[in-house]
Amino acid sequence: MQSLRFIAMGLLSLCLWLGWSTPGLAVDNLEEQVLQILRNHPEVIIESVQTYQQNQKQAQQQAQQAAIQQLNANVLVGNSPTTGAQNNPNLLVEFSDFQCPFCAQAANDVQAYLKQNPDQFTFTYKHLPLQAIHDQALPAAQAAWAAQQQGQFWSYHDALFARQEELGDKLYTDIAQQLQLDLAQFDRDRNSVAATKAIDADLALAQQLGITGTPFFALNGQILQLPFNAAAVDAILART
Repeated sequence: MQSLRFIAMGLLSLCLWLGWSTPGLAVDNLEEQVLQILRNHPEVIIESVQTYQQNQKQAQQQAQQAAIQQLNANVLVGNSPTTGAQNNPNLLVEFSDFQCPFCAQAANDVQAYLKQNPDQFTFTYKHLPLQAIHDQALPAAQAAWAAQQQGQFWSYHDALFARQEELGDKLYTDIAQQLQLDLAQFDRDRNSVAATKAIDADLALAQQLGITGTPFFALNGQILQLPFNAAAVDAILART
């Protein structure tokens, strides 16, 4: 009721500002009329909220695209792992979380696309562990970074997503053993200050770009709508 009255008061203020009130008509009566209209037509509120949310989302995406387009490819990639076509002017950037189920599905979709189109773009992975909701997101990112130091990021990446329900120290060591990593180095690297700094750099970039959720994809500065869609990728590449 309070929210409905708040909306009514906003509409009432607008009516008064536009001069729609009738001389001698009490403000309370006008407020009650507005409230009655909202009660009889709640779809007006729903449509207004949906329109507001869509406009906010569009504005956010436009700001993100503008920010991404101001960064050159070398800055976007940095020291992050890459796959696909190397030194290709087309760049697909993903911000991802190893504990996010939507990221796991996206990883499968990207992998399927790359198998069919290996030379279309360079693909780089950026860490965005959502620690507030995923307790293993950061440890998994640190383990993947440690695997990267031994040239095995992508194999480790695939294994983490394939066994996402098992995330934890035992899994991180098991995957490292399966990939025949130097376990002593692996443990040193994943617990190192360097690992923390590398992931923090990705987090800082995500914050700079206003990215708060995963997965997030941008191809040549154009934000991809989710879920990952091959046709949308092809359309962007056709324009570049």
